[in-house]
Amino acid sequence: MKQHSRRDFLKYSGLASASMLIPGFIKASNPFLSPAAKPKVFVVIQFSGGNDGLNCIVPFRDDLYHKYRPTLGYSKDELIHLSDDIGMNYNLQGLADLFFNGDVVLINNVGYPNPNRSHFRSMDIWQTASDEQVYLQSGWLGRVLDSSCNNGHCVKPHFAVELDDSLSLALKGMEMSGFAVRDPKQLKNTSENKLIDEIAHQHVDGDEHHNVTYLHKLLTDTTESADYIYAQSKIYASTAVYPQNEFGNQLKTIAELIISETNTSVYYVSLSGFDTHALQRGQQEKQLKVYADALKVFCNDLKANGKFSDTLIMTFSEFGRRVEENGSKGTDHGTANNIYLISGGFKQGGMMNDMPDLSKLEEGDLVYNVDFRHVYATILDKWMQVDSKAVLGKGFGVLDFI
Repeated sequence: MKQHSRRDFLKYSGLASASMLIPGFIKASNPFLSPAAKPKVFVVIQFSGGNDGLNCIVPFRDDLYHKYRPTLGYSKDELIHLSDDIGMNYNLQGLADLFFNGDVVLINNVGYPNPNRSHFRSMDIWQTASDEQVYLQSGWLGRVLDSSCNNGHCVKPHFAVELDDSLSLALKGMEMSGFAVRDPKQLKNTSENKLIDEIAHQHVDGDEHHNVTYLHKLLTDTTESADYIYAQSKIYASTAVYPQNEFGNQLKTIAELIISETNTSVYYVSLSGFDTHALQRGQQEKQLKVYADALKVFCNDLKANGKFSDTLIMTFSEFGRRVEENGSKGTDHGTANNIYLISGGFKQGGMMNDMPDLSKLEEGDLVYNVDFRHVYATILDKWMQVDSKAVLGKGFGVLDFI
């Protein structure tokens, strides 16, 4: 009978997704998970659907902006003024407050060569950090996990947690992966299944049964991790008043785990509802407010507990929208977009680069001038202390915001 690798075993077993994915653990020599030091934390917020960045950071004095968006465009009186000619969507008040405090870095015109307008393919590109024509099975943060263990000897507990029922490709490695959990209590209840518990506590070994041994390790790590996350979630209960919605609850859970000093360095969460082909204003404004209101409470919670300077938050979307509005008072899939970075650990906050030049479009789309992998390389090299070239497959210059 043909022998299968552990990679094949994970692929064909039912344990290669959702909460049964084993967490990725980092070896003790890794500098940002050294037991003697408190690790820095990286939080990813994904806007799913393709957020219209041009109606978030708005060039309100640009006549071309209003020409292309006669009904969708915002006037200067509708915006929070960041400068004499640039405004922020008024539903992003929470983000604006952080911006004026120096806690936000805005990067415009972020994208990649030969942009893809498919939600699925473009999201895969952002999550794997691949070129458009290259298809990878591992995510950029998953490869951090893969590169951090040596011959299976890794320290526990968790490195990467996603607040969801299933794990995003960004956190999937070829050998190690992050851990998806929507609610720690629910995960704890799942892990207490008697059959799983019996298997996890049995001793299995032998080269001739390497897949069975690996399955046993998978179950053991999963149950131990469920116990750990559940225990950590009980240490600190935030008294901050978060918005009463799913996104607010997710950020509250992340804050509680961070403040509890959970040994987790990456958190991942998604907010959907940004595919605004029709009647965009109302839908986008609603989602932006959900985001910004919860974000401000989250950051203030971390500040009050001395954790904000060691936390970096990145907000991105798989692509922006077309510059010209469509006939349904919406926008269609576009290309370049902006990224929001939030932290108390920046050299200096503010807008890193110029707004898009609306007189120089490419087939009606914004032209990118910052490859998103430069942002990733900066986070990997300067925040997470990981070799970005090894993770991304080639070198990308770092940006000067950390």
